[in-house]
Amino acid sequence: MIEHAPRRYPREVLIALALLLPAALLLALSQGAFPFSIGEALRALGGPGDTAQSGQAHTIILQIRLPRALLAAMVGAILGCSGAAMQGLFRNPLADPSLIGVTAGASLGAGLAIVSGSGALAGYLGFTTVSLGAFLGGLLTVTLVYRLSQTANGTSVATMLLAGIAVTALAGSLGSLLEYYADSDMLRRISLWRMGGLDGANFERAALACAIGAVVLTALPRFAPALNALLLGESEARHLGIDVARVKWALILLVAVGVGASVALAGTIAFVGLVVPHILRMLMGPDHRALLPACALGGAGLLLLADTLARTAVAPSELPVGIVTSLIGVPFFVSLLRRRHQYGMH
Repeated sequence: MIEHAPRRYPREVLIALALLLPAALLLALSQGAFPFSIGEALRALGGPGDTAQSGQAHTIILQIRLPRALLAAMVGAILGCSGAAMQGLFRNPLADPSLIGVTAGASLGAGLAIVSGSGALAGYLGFTTVSLGAFLGGLLTVTLVYRLSQTANGTSVATMLLAGIAVTALAGSLGSLLEYYADSDMLRRISLWRMGGLDGANFERAALACAIGAVVLTALPRFAPALNALLLGESEARHLGIDVARVKWALILLVAVGVGASVALAGTIAFVGLVVPHILRMLMGPDHRALLPACALGGAGLLLLADTLARTAVAPSELPVGIVTSLIGVPFFVSLLRRRHQYGMH
């Protein structure tokens, strides 16, 4: 019996994601411990208004929710697009950015900054110090993974995967050692940071995320033809004129910078870089020219919705957004895997 290839809808999916993202942004701005209507949220963006209620809405939405929504959207876009790039590079639809050690290294760097006492200046330099530790930790682990994966014949993807697993385990062990020597307050800060959160968002962090995201999200789609060629295999890509070594180095660098900055600004947020590219590849096909921008839009929308749920589920308290993304992503991902034959996965 001949099996027909599943139908793909790249254009329709891109249009749907482009329409859903503004809707998710408006929902994030309007909902929270103090909910507002969509109209009130839009009016609040235009100015404080003449009444006390409109002034309150303006303050809450413009000063608190808008920078948080911008940070969530940009972090989600970076994670989604980086995940698609890693899945293309490793030629594995179940790969994600953590395979190259950036997440584990960032967690170790943040833990080291917290345990070393940097948190004592939390009001001024605490977040900056912890974030810088996380960013540098992510870059150092990725550099180590890349160096370990180099052979006489170039950089081996298989060796990179094994090196990533080993370095991730090492960083996890060192992180556990830090936790052993941390006091209760430090241990709580490390635990909360690893759960991921956007509660400390402000316009400075959002602007930094947007600046880094602009570079990463502009550069990654330029490698779409190379990623498409790599789907055929490295030898075939070389025959097509692709500088495979340069492509690997550039992709690893861009993902390390983007994901390292995301983890530094928002903590560890699970599943976005794995679920979004995997689902969209099922719906759109493997063409990275459409897949990479779609994953950026999908990641931004998913994290916006997850953060809105985190702020409203137990209001006025809130859940760590990393927990929410896992609670949303795992069941949905498992259900898709159970129906994988419908999408041409075997």
